Amino acid sequence: MIVSINQPAYLPWLGYFHRIAQSDAHVGLDNVQFEKNSFTNRNKVRTAQGWSWLTVPVKTSGKFGALAIADVEIANDRDWAEKHWATLRLNYTKTPYFREHAGFFEDVYRRTWVRLDDLTWTITEYLLRIFDILTPIYFSTRMNAIGKKDELVLNLCREMKATVYLSGPLGRNYLREELFTEHGLSVRYDDYHHPSYTQVYSGFEPYMSALDLLFNAGPRSREILMMNQEQVAQ
Repeated sequence: MIVSINQPAYLPWLGYFHRIAQSDAHVGLDNVQFEKNSFTNRNKVRTAQGWSWLTVPVKTSGKFGALAIADVEIANDRDWAEKHWATLRLNYTKTPYFREHAGFFEDVYRRTWVRLDDLTWTITEYLLRIFDILTPIYFSTRMNAIGKKDELVLNLCREMKATVYLSGPLGRNYLREELFTEHGLSVRYDDYHHPSYTQVYSGFEPYMSALDLLFNAGPRSREILMMNQEQVAQ
């Protein structure tokens, strides 16, 4: 049983989806502290000038240190949604597959969202479906595991009855693999090799939101997402 765990992200990049696709189950880590200027509430999209951040403003005043991701509220006193939709329209309207998905995203940005978590997972679930990734998704807020950092990860894996924990490459900086070994789990790292594909503007900018691949490649998105990657063995 391969389990991956990651914090929710706004408009996630390709490596985020690849790790989920390589897993038998994925846990959305939404009960940990929200980090300012993280990918939880922002990501990059391609523009004629290179790339640009799209950031969802959130309410954090006086809440840092005790603000779980699941509890983060969006600062709707700013017109962020209109700006995000306008940016996507401006920069992707000439891509081959923008119109095919524009209705979904237009509806997303017309709705009023209170919680960041609801927004991010609505978009992520849509992309999972389009990329034909059927991995079951769980959420740490609905689980019993406790702890901090790698102990929390280990306890979530144990609750999921995992045999393999599939980490991102940054896990090498903090995971104590001996803790997992003591409980019969092995640790693997998903060193994602970013593929190249044709973007609407000249040159290639990697590490964009997965929307960039979707709008440019459409039905070939999953094939491109998974190309030249190592398969994770149980």
